[in-house]
Amino acid sequence: QVQLVESGGGLVQAGGSLRLSCTASGRLFSNYAMGWFRQAPGKERAFVSAIRWNGANTYYADSVEGRFTISRDNAKNTVYLQMHSLEPEDTAVYYCAADLELQSLIAGSSKYWGQGTQVTVSS
Repeated sequence: QVQLVESGGGLVQAGGSLRLSCTASGRLFSNYAMGWFRQAPGKERAFVSAIRWNGANTYYADSVEGRFTISRDNAKNTVYLQMHSLEPEDTAVYYCAADLELQSLIAGSSKYWGQGTQVTVSS
């Protein structure tokens, strides 16, 4: 069993930055691919970014490529999402996800999900 807790959300002006964190409890965090999804009001949850278990590969949605960076610290059981040049369109609840299978995670079929953290970008 893996439990995920996100933090770092908040209100920021357009052009600003935020760093989200997701800390996992449970065993063998380093075995899991980790990722971030977001859900804006009235929209379906959408893939944002993912990172392989060892950090060797990262993946991004086109809408955030070049602005967001995912990273992980397996010693701290934590994955991060550094967000720069934020836009009002980035406003959403951001969810952390974990799965042993990277493709399942990217497809949105992760076994484990956090409760979400709100990010609001004002114009």
